[in-house]
Amino acid sequence: VDRAYPRSVWGMLKISRTVVAVAAFLCFVASNAHEAYAALAGMETVITILFLLLYLLKLDVRMKRLLWPLADIFNSVISALFLLVVCLFAIIMRTNKGTLAGGVLGLILLVLCIVDAVFLCKKINLDKARGRSAPTR
Repeated sequence: VDRAYPRSVWGMLKISRTVVAVAAFLCFVASNAHEAYAALAGMETVITILFLLLYLLKLDVRMKRLLWPLADIFNSVISALFLLVVCLFAIIMRTNKGTLAGGVLGLILLVLCIVDAVFLCKKINLDKARGRSAPTR
């Protein structure tokens, strides 16, 4: 278990994404909103928890066949696109206050997804640059 990961920028970002996704999911479920809203928030919660566990348990180091940060970037970008569409519909339709609150939380989650993707891109670039500039023996 990587005890430093939850205190790192990437760990705190994943944890905050999970908390906001759970809050949006609960808002959509409690307000009896359209099933697509709750399904997207629930799916985002599960996927973010899985990536959090992957990095927390250092499984990304053990399973080297897949470039996990790239898969995480792909997930963040696709999630941001879906959240943009669905949460804008939730805010525009706003059948009740719970749907409106879920839509606003979804837009906050959208921003967190974009920030996560940017940080992961920088992490990949830093790792690549560090590998090239290492002295050869």
